[in-house]
Amino acid sequence: MGHHDLSVWLGFTGLVVGLLVLDLGVLNRRSHVLTFKEAASWSGGLIAVALLFGLFVLWREGTQSALEYYTGYLIELSLSVDNLFVFLLIFSYFGVRADAQPKVLKWGILGAIVMRLIMIALGALLLERFNWIIYLFGGILIVTGIRMFMQKEEVVDLERNPVVRLARRFLPFTNSYDGSKFFTRTVTGKWLGTPLLLVLLVVEWSDLVFAIDSIPAIFAITRDPFLVYSSNIFAILGLRALFFVLASMLDKFVYLKTGVAFILVFVGLKMTLSAWVHIPTLLSLLVIITTLATSVGLSLRHSAREQRLAA
Repeated sequence: MGHHDLSVWLGFTGLVVGLLVLDLGVLNRRSHVLTFKEAASWSGGLIAVALLFGLFVLWREGTQSALEYYTGYLIELSLSVDNLFVFLLIFSYFGVRADAQPKVLKWGILGAIVMRLIMIALGALLLERFNWIIYLFGGILIVTGIRMFMQKEEVVDLERNPVVRLARRFLPFTNSYDGSKFFTRTVTGKWLGTPLLLVLLVVEWSDLVFAIDSIPAIFAITRDPFLVYSSNIFAILGLRALFFVLASMLDKFVYLKTGVAFILVFVGLKMTLSAWVHIPTLLSLLVIITTLATSVGLSLRHSAREQRLAA
């Protein structure tokens, strides 16, 4: 728990549970495709809560902790937006209907919250016991960033995904969807998994893969488990609404992946060189903000130029 007592963790958990209940149990009790207005309102509201929480950290713990929280949140948010590209690819590959996507996103995000808690606890324990792990984390980030930067667009065959292979091997599946159900019952009374269950498993797998990148990235900014977890969770909470805000525009952010790749390499270098070079948190925050702003600006400029040429 770091230097935060149990009441702080319980208070934050209560806030998260309250937001989840408000989102999934009240405002969106019935899974439906969010309109742009609904998605933008909820996504903006969650971002506002995350920023206000940073002010609470500033009031309670001071400037340095607040800077670490905001930097971590921005890193996690940028990686989460990059994860939306993967969600879009998965839905497109498996031909998931629009009205079934919110249910997958809902359970995927709930699973991601649990996975992040486990991985953050494990990461904090490893860093406490084995300080050299920070260099391993940094190396992972550098390699991931370089691979992301060099990766070219290609046709992805998700049937070769290890989760898909294992699921098809050990679980009985039907070849057709049954609305937004994960399981369906045959006329003989046998229960079978629908392709939507397979989609959920792949989404959870992608969350796990992204967590392997994002958790080390934020540990480069702060070793405080509470700040790591809170910034992670606030970035994840708005992911479902953000998907419906950006789903139709993701193809316009052509340079976002390059920006995220640069951030991963920068953070990886910050970790691996931490014993010899100290990069202040404020400088890290400015580098990340500048990188994201530049990548989004260049993307919008590229999109506008393409539209002019098409016209």
